[in-house]
Amino acid sequence: MRCRFKGFSGLLACAVGGALFAPGAATAQPAREENPPAELRVLPYTGYPAGCGDPGVLSDIVSGFQTRETWYWASPLAIVGFEAVGETGYRNNGASYIPRRYCRAVALFNDGARRAVVYNVGEALGYIGAGPGVTWCVVGLDRNHAFSPNCRAAGP
Repeated sequence: MRCRFKGFSGLLACAVGGALFAPGAATAQPAREENPPAELRVLPYTGYPAGCGDPGVLSDIVSGFQTRETWYWASPLAIVGFEAVGETGYRNNGASYIPRRYCRAVALFNDGARRAVVYNVGEALGYIGAGPGVTWCVVGLDRNHAFSPNCRAAGP
């Protein structure tokens, strides 16, 4: 490495700069320790959020969709059932974050259509921390593009 500074002060600056950067390059830095799992740090977490097919979770999606369609979009569209409910991921963000289960299902609608629903279930994220918190998106009916593209932001 060449020093670009001239004179004694330049030599001193190059020596100090080299002394500061050389030890970091010569020694290996220890690996950062992982944070402990969330359930060991925060009291309400158990590490086991509700399952994808839990009736309470699916009921939250049905009621939330019905409320949104009725009040915001003035639409009579409603979910009448689910099929092919499955898990796509569990704690994909890491063990130190809020325990979440990522799911996908096919929703049956009152207009006869079948549409994919992408949702995640977070532990203790319900109203004032009671029960699971469900974040959901119906593919093709995300009219305000909150989870664009194609509800990808609601999944893992």
